[in-house]
Amino acid sequence: MSASPGPAGTPGAFPPGDWQAGLPARIARDGEKWANTTIAREAWRKAREQGDRIAIFLEDEPDATYAELALEARRLISAFVELGLKQGDVVSFQLPNWREAVPVDIAAAALGLVVNPIVPIYRGAELRYILDDAATRIMFVPEQFRSIHYVNMLLELAPGLPALEHIVSVRAEADYLGVTRFEQLVDREPVDLDTLPEVDPNLPKCRLYTSGTTGFPKAVLHSHNTLNYVQQCSIRHSGISADDVMVMPSPVTHITGYSSGINMSFMSDARSALMARWDADAAIDYIHRVGGTMTVGATPFLAELLDAAERRGDGLPSMRQFSCGGAGVPPDLVRRAYRVLDNCITVRVYGSTEVPLVSYGWRDNPELAATTDGQLYAFEVKILDDDGKPLPTGEDGEIAARGPGMMLGYADPEQNAAAHTEDGFFLTGDIGRLTEDGAVLITDRKKDIIIRGGENLSAKEIEDVLHRFEAIAEAAVVAMPHERLGEGVCAIVIPRDGQVLALEDIAAFTDGCGLARQKIPEKLVLVEDLPRTPSGKVRKDILRKQLKEGEL
Repeated sequence: MSASPGPAGTPGAFPPGDWQAGLPARIARDGEKWANTTIAREAWRKAREQGDRIAIFLEDEPDATYAELALEARRLISAFVELGLKQGDVVSFQLPNWREAVPVDIAAAALGLVVNPIVPIYRGAELRYILDDAATRIMFVPEQFRSIHYVNMLLELAPGLPALEHIVSVRAEADYLGVTRFEQLVDREPVDLDTLPEVDPNLPKCRLYTSGTTGFPKAVLHSHNTLNYVQQCSIRHSGISADDVMVMPSPVTHITGYSSGINMSFMSDARSALMARWDADAAIDYIHRVGGTMTVGATPFLAELLDAAERRGDGLPSMRQFSCGGAGVPPDLVRRAYRVLDNCITVRVYGSTEVPLVSYGWRDNPELAATTDGQLYAFEVKILDDDGKPLPTGEDGEIAARGPGMMLGYADPEQNAAAHTEDGFFLTGDIGRLTEDGAVLITDRKKDIIIRGGENLSAKEIEDVLHRFEAIAEAAVVAMPHERLGEGVCAIVIPRDGQVLALEDIAAFTDGCGLARQKIPEKLVLVEDLPRTPSGKVRKDILRKQLKEGEL
């Protein structure tokens, strides 16, 4: 079975970019720290050595063993080969935290395909852009989940996506013309492992889209080695062992859930427990059932878990670590966790899709765990001034990070030069400082994004939609404080010619334009003008400050 990539720009090709030219230097610098394996290789090993052991705990269906998941992945590989998929082709999935995401990931890794996890909140506008940009050949979606009918949405988009050849429905109750059921796809003889190609762990494993300030998501490429390195650092730093169960409410289509919810069970001796819907009381019951010991999640998960635990008088004694990040984490929330949970170290961590887990939480100092964003562990970090020169400890500047766990690069080569320093540090766009204790503390950010419940939302994307509304002369979208989610979406608008606008008008318009509901403004402020720089740029830092202080 051939697995060679095609020429650049053709189906089956890895996207051309700076990561290709820089890979030999990366191997020379980081190669000794990489494990040089894939989730597929580890899945076959686990199936041989401990096939009857549970790999993934599941809420409302039978738990999945290593042998079961490996067999399903081998059947899926047979289907992929029949469909003509080859190395470098993109396999997208927009699935909840369901078991089917696991064999899809394993099967793709075994053939050198690139997986493209897409968060379930995305609808038409975002989905069309991502699938077209990725040149996705096969897409896995639920028939319907919550209020979104994914199959119908895909069928509407498909005529405008020439690369998309196959739509696969997962857990569907009905048949659709041009759509294959997941059950049909895996109804095949499992592939013979001896026929599988050798997959280079330095080549792209996944393509994750992250919102940027340009309004268009950026495609982040990670190799098997870069993601595995971050996991191995987590394993060492947290002392993860066969006794651990990682409870995962974060979507498996987000870097956190993908890494710790799917891959961790195969790259370590720990297992994971997937949650498809977040509910704090259900989470507590689930933690007790599976013996949950760890989790990684955004601020709302921690806050609501503590509320439920305190209400029930339950200290969750099996839990030993909660790593919290993805949005601002109030120090008092971490301090409260130490009071409410019996044995759980609760820490703040910092990272991004491009540089996952730049810092790990302080495990032996509760106060530093509460007041900093963690100790540096897996990355080199510099704090830079506006001219790109390093700043001393204690001074605020842009955080730049470099290490074996950083992305290969963006798929678009034009985006890479502006995102890196000449010596290969990734410019995070976040403002912060290093402390005398060796911690990093985030104090602000340059990137114009809104972090709502751990999800990055592009303000410009929302503004671009609002500027299509005839009643709006100008709009600025900024983050506003949100008690539960950390940040919410606020639209500050100059009406056109004295038009009268209400929040309901804005919500109906943006919803009609196909934006995800999470991006629909939750507050509307009408103004006569906006604060600006001498060059005319809107001073969003002032707007955020006014919102925080209740002046808007």
